[in-house]
Amino acid sequence: MAALDKLIERLQAGCELVLEAGAEPLMITPKGNLSLARQNLSGDQIGALIGGIAPAKLHETIRAKGKAQFPYALGGRTFSVTFEPHRGDVRAVVTCGTEARPGARKTMHPRPGSPRISRRPPAPAAAPDPRQVSLEVEDIGDDGRGWAERRGGHMGSPLDEERRNGGPLAPPGQASAAVQPPGPPPAPSPAQPPKPAVPVAAAPPEPRRGPADIDRLLRKLAQMGASDLHLSSQHRPLFRLHGDVHEMSDAAMMTSERVRSLVYPIMPRHNIEQFEAIWDTDFAYEVEGIARFRVNVFQDRLGIGAVFRTIPVEVVTAEDLRLSKEMLDLCFLSKGLVLVTGPTGSGKSTTLCALVDFVNRHRKDHIITIEDPIEFVHAKKSCLINQREVHVHTKSFANALRAALREDPDIVLVGEMRDLETISIAIETAETGHLMFGTLHTTTAASTVDRVIDQFPADRQAQIRAMLSTSLKAVIAQTLCKRADGKGRVAAMEVLLVNAAISNLIREGKIYQIPSIMQTARGSGMVMLNEALFNHVASKTVTPEEAYIKAVDKGGFTTLLKNAGIELNLPNMNLDY
Repeated sequence: MAALDKLIERLQAGCELVLEAGAEPLMITPKGNLSLARQNLSGDQIGALIGGIAPAKLHETIRAKGKAQFPYALGGRTFSVTFEPHRGDVRAVVTCGTEARPGARKTMHPRPGSPRISRRPPAPAAAPDPRQVSLEVEDIGDDGRGWAERRGGHMGSPLDEERRNGGPLAPPGQASAAVQPPGPPPAPSPAQPPKPAVPVAAAPPEPRRGPADIDRLLRKLAQMGASDLHLSSQHRPLFRLHGDVHEMSDAAMMTSERVRSLVYPIMPRHNIEQFEAIWDTDFAYEVEGIARFRVNVFQDRLGIGAVFRTIPVEVVTAEDLRLSKEMLDLCFLSKGLVLVTGPTGSGKSTTLCALVDFVNRHRKDHIITIEDPIEFVHAKKSCLINQREVHVHTKSFANALRAALREDPDIVLVGEMRDLETISIAIETAETGHLMFGTLHTTTAASTVDRVIDQFPADRQAQIRAMLSTSLKAVIAQTLCKRADGKGRVAAMEVLLVNAAISNLIREGKIYQIPSIMQTARGSGMVMLNEALFNHVASKTVTPEEAYIKAVDKGGFTTLLKNAGIELNLPNMNLDY
């Protein structure tokens, strides 16, 4: 009996068996899709399975991963088999042709629902020989319950379910189904009554595990204290340490297929679909006990690339960042909009994490975070915290923000205010009596106000200026600078606190006057970026050259250095003090 027969014999008229490289065997039925085995298949395994039932004249074509089509007879029925290249690898489709003869064995029908293909990461053990393929066919009981549920498995949150399975969870109302093996289930003996169901919390969720190679690279990254890992085709792996990118000289050169084999097993299904549709995607991945990582996978001229950003397992506190009292006072606001801004990689997420943690320790409220993906994971302290991930727990930032208004929140954090709709809802949420935290990619506090207003059409900008003048409470614009001793980086923060004067300038559209008000209101806690950079230079935390590079108003910054008698040495640059 061929290894594939036990799957083919379960096909009924109108059904198809699909074997796709990197996915589990899937049965397509009029009532939905069924995952037939709890293992992913490689292209070689699919070739071996199809070769076991193909005519001898097609074996060479199948070995060469060419297209082959042939009929196959089994159990009095005829099936059509197609083997073809697909997405850089192969797939095979087996279609049921003629009806089964009378008395032939029939298969169980799944209950309605159409779960997606689950791409689970391969087990740590050595890969099976393609010529010795063993398919562990799952079953679905007469009661319609799935494999894990009937065995008392943990039925926790969708994220827990995804982590345990190593793949995405099907949408609500869709079950993970498989095929009932031949013959009726054995009846329980009267002397041995069925065991009671295991409680829901009996089996804790297990994190999704990736291939040993990617976990090894990420552990090395964490041990070095590096912030980012870069995987790029035709390059060795690179890492960013204290702001500089270095090559791992002891690692092998990466190819596009090598990068794919490292990142695909740890990508949730919806991210695989998104990547193959638009060629970039974001998700989070965790190496247990080491760190979480924010991952971006992209396509460039050389092939597939990926960037892993380290997110510490331990939540960063306000005390760790030495945030000022004025910044911590923002955590006690009952309503309003607080924006943390800066270029990519400037530490915005870390600052927001510290603010949320401070609220979590000092208030008794309900916090909702909306992120893409979830970065820092907050445990319950004094507050209830619900963390939602875009594309996993909600369709979009805007959808989650609308829903948040009906979820009794006190504080809402939006990971990124990307579009007009999200910004509009965030401002409205701040006006309705909630404290909103959000981020934007701007470099200064004044440009942040301009950016928010300019997102709206001209006929709405007067209204938005009026709303923003009352709802905006603070803007923290920050950038990261390398420490003078070479041991890490430190944030320089420009702090705008909206008082009556700032509010009036926003309402009247005189944003260009905001820096002047900030300079005259230093006593209330406002800080200009040049002042923050100069303070780091004066304390010898940052070199004058590094601070000059990070300054936006470079002329004003050189004047500060000149007045303090600090020399600035930049090669190939004439600075007229």
